[in-house]
Amino acid sequence: MTTTASQAFTYSGEELDALAEARNYYGWIVRRFAPYLGRRIVEVGAGIGTFAEHLRAAAPDARLTLVEPAANNWPHLSARFAGRRHVTTRRGYLADAGEPGSADTVVAVNVMEHVRDDATFLADAHRLLSPGGHALLFVPALPAIYGSLDEAFEHYRRYTKGELTSRLRTAGFTPLSVAYTNLPGVLAWWMSGRVLRRRTVSARDAKLYDRWMIPWISRLERVWTPPVGQSLIAIARKGDA
Repeated sequence: MTTTASQAFTYSGEELDALAEARNYYGWIVRRFAPYLGRRIVEVGAGIGTFAEHLRAAAPDARLTLVEPAANNWPHLSARFAGRRHVTTRRGYLADAGEPGSADTVVAVNVMEHVRDDATFLADAHRLLSPGGHALLFVPALPAIYGSLDEAFEHYRRYTKGELTSRLRTAGFTPLSVAYTNLPGVLAWWMSGRVLRRRTVSARDAKLYDRWMIPWISRLERVWTPPVGQSLIAIARKGDA
């Protein structure tokens, strides 16, 4: 099932291309999210559907709504999931994703940093969720490493743990977990964006990091939470009615 809405936004960043084959990276994230995936899942900023495939594998019986505003990403997302059971694709924003209380889970992976007004974004997520539902977020961390890559990828910000926790509480959520992740990525991002002033991540570099670094980082973080990291992963609950 596909629903469309007229939008003017076009995404010009190259993150989606670089991470298209990052199977370990996305698998690692979805394993962290899996215990909180309900039967009605909305993924906002679904891009070309790469992470959505991992969501389908983790929750095969859930009803999945994939929301994407970008005119250049939308045709790929729509075609990829055309005719797929229990999957709806919708061109638009989080506010267009459904009626209040119509979702059990809202997922946003590398999305909030692209949103100018993240307070409204979180308010929309809170409104969309049913009581007891969960917001599952993955965002870039550490403003100190903001650089040329962030600019090229159209990031408005990088977050600290305290800032993200505060924003979630202001929106009415109860943060269950807000944790830094991917400590080695801090140095890699700082070198690329602050020292070398690169404006893209090659698919080759992303694939190598995904193949050789992510597996051992993910194993380590099962037993140890780093004090800082390239990203933050957040699990937040909407209060019961």
